[in-house]
Amino acid sequence: MAGLYIHIPFCGSRCIYCGFYSTTALGLRQRYVDALCREMVMRHPESTTISTIYLGGGTPSQLTIPQLRQLFDSIYKYNKVDTDAEITIECNPDDVTEAFVEGLRNLPVNRISMGAQTFDDTRLRFLRRRHTASQVTMAVERLRKAGYENISIDLMYGLPEETVKDWEADITQVLSLDVEHLSAYCLMIEEDTPLHLKLLDGEITETDEEQERQMYDILIDRLEAAGYEHYELSNFARKGFRSRHNSAYWNGTPYIGIGAAAHSYDIRTRSWNISDLHQYINGIEHEERLFEEELLDEDTRYNDAITVALRTSDGLDLTTLSEKHRSYCLQNARRFIDDGLLESITPAGADNPHAIRLTRRGLFVSDMIMSELIF
Repeated sequence: MAGLYIHIPFCGSRCIYCGFYSTTALGLRQRYVDALCREMVMRHPESTTISTIYLGGGTPSQLTIPQLRQLFDSIYKYNKVDTDAEITIECNPDDVTEAFVEGLRNLPVNRISMGAQTFDDTRLRFLRRRHTASQVTMAVERLRKAGYENISIDLMYGLPEETVKDWEADITQVLSLDVEHLSAYCLMIEEDTPLHLKLLDGEITETDEEQERQMYDILIDRLEAAGYEHYELSNFARKGFRSRHNSAYWNGTPYIGIGAAAHSYDIRTRSWNISDLHQYINGIEHEERLFEEELLDEDTRYNDAITVALRTSDGLDLTTLSEKHRSYCLQNARRFIDDGLLESITPAGADNPHAIRLTRRGLFVSDMIMSELIF
């Protein structure tokens, strides 16, 4: 089983904080979709069953319904897709019109992920988001009316001048929508973004680290009290609604990445397509995939497991490690276990732990812990 990720880099406008590869060159959408379909022909694995499909971006909802239909026709023609596959598309709330939802219902999409970020219109304008707070609510209502029962919303905290009270209001608003899944990220100011320039010019200041920690604490408490499972550092789900696609990343399941800047992983190697729309399209049109590849040795695979598995509530399965890496991991984890930042999980009757995971206290210093466990 494997996941299939398709990168759609198009955006109606660029958000002030975005560090992902994206473009506003909407005139290239059709050529790009044609190239995506062609890359699938070039790469389709005959023996691999696709268990999850994820259209990310960028803003996949900037594609037209006919373009999305063309894309899914190719996906199903050139891949073996599991009948129970989780199929997600990322949408901007203002793209979720009645006409768009009606078209979407005729496609195999069964999960929607929407970037709300905040429910405060002033902050949305500052972030250069195209939607308003009310459009998030309208989008959820339209999707529910159309029968969608698996909706995820993204939120962001630690925004410039955002108070704890502001953040609590955003949490209250998202809980009122009763969606199945929530992702919440602390704002990271990426270099070479408009937001970074504002920081350098002194127009904004970064949120105090202690306030960010308080916001994260409030997030966990509020969502767990509302019945959500905190199954990954930034992700919460109703029972049975974990993101299967993202969970596959954290579990080390192979995935295929199609499109400009898309990454692929097959346990043995990791590869990534060129992060240039024009070069990607021109390459595919000439039957050439422009990409780089890294051969993964045993140490690299161990380090990857540390940085992804420890993000999850299930933790790192020690039984999957070599004796060398298991011994190294436990030796370096001991002081964090003694300090209450990590906990070991030992089955009844067993002599040795079969997994380690972050405690609630450990969540706040996860990067530091992972760096100390890296080989």
